[in-house]
Amino acid sequence: MLALDLGSKEWAATRLEGKNVEPIVIIEGIEAFGKTFALHFDLAKNPGGAWGVLGKQPDWVRLPFFFLISALAVVFIVSLYRKLEPRQWALRWALPLVLGGALGNLVDRIRHQHVIDFIDAFYIEAGKATHWPTFNVADIWIVAGVILMGIDWFSPKAKPRKVEREPAPAAGD
Repeated sequence: MLALDLGSKEWAATRLEGKNVEPIVIIEGIEAFGKTFALHFDLAKNPGGAWGVLGKQPDWVRLPFFFLISALAVVFIVSLYRKLEPRQWALRWALPLVLGGALGNLVDRIRHQHVIDFIDAFYIEAGKATHWPTFNVADIWIVAGVILMGIDWFSPKAKPRKVEREPAPAAGD
């Protein structure tokens, strides 16, 4: 997971960097729900968190904050994973996905002081494009992991079975 994320970001940074580089069209013009949907690869450097949160803060505020949050997330995920029960299949997949995504974005912050995003999904309605925030493979892992966490948390929990035991014979029997 981590290698796929970092490799895709390296590819994007190399292939999509520059003023005159056109976005790579992956999907163009799928009609649904009265809108036209599209998917492009277009480089974006995100100094903030999700949706650019804290992106305008100075490095001395932003970088330590994201390093601390990432470190706490790693510790929490690893400790939670160690306590999983066999029936928690969704969390067994979810936690490594979230961990891989968090580590991928952390590596970007350490190497570049920003996260490399390049997947640009948007729709066009009445001639106006509405873009979802540009994201990367690590973000996909995180979202998939969170969905699996939701499946685990909202799934009915199996109750432990009670084992009926026969009473032990009395001492004088």
